[in-house]
Amino acid sequence: MAPARSPERRLRLVLLALVAIAAVALPAFAIGRISVLLASDPSTTSAEAGYARDMQTHHDQGVEMAMIVRDLTDDEAVRLLAYDIARTQGQQSGQLYGWLTQWGLPQAAPGPPMAWMAEDGHAHGADGAPMPGLATPQQLDELRAASGVEAERVFLRLMIAHHQGAVEMSEAVLARTGNPTVEDFASSVVASQQSETDLMEEMLAARS
Repeated sequence: MAPARSPERRLRLVLLALVAIAAVALPAFAIGRISVLLASDPSTTSAEAGYARDMQTHHDQGVEMAMIVRDLTDDEAVRLLAYDIARTQGQQSGQLYGWLTQWGLPQAAPGPPMAWMAEDGHAHGADGAPMPGLATPQQLDELRAASGVEAERVFLRLMIAHHQGAVEMSEAVLARTGNPTVEDFASSVVASQQSETDLMEEMLAARS
């Protein structure tokens, strides 16, 4: 039987996989940009625009939680994961901002968050959160008040739910769009965040 991989080794493999995903996604993104220039831009009430706005909010909170836990733990694996989440989701948030600018649309939504996804009666996030997987202010306070291994546990639980919410949102926009740029981006989010979720579940189990 092959020896079990340590969380640290698994983290390195996941990060290498994310680099590979990016290597494939970037050329596809460039092709998508050319294709989308030939098509009409999404409207301000479209699923594409709603996804771009709401995923910015979602990703920005992911960056916030990652930076919080980096100050609360000395664990190398958790700090490396947090850094990668902050870097990746920060970059993607800027990319989403750029879409709206390119499409000539306002950054602010004309209606409530997640209206584009609620057309089929979809409920928003649990515990009063405005979108799937978004941590509540009380949960963020719990993370800030923790330290050491307990902070790692809280962070991993919240970030697992956060990633699952991002996957749900990305799968929802994939069912609603034919825009190549949005499709490539959302598919990349699904692949990368599912992989990181598997890793974080292993890390959380190791800290139980």
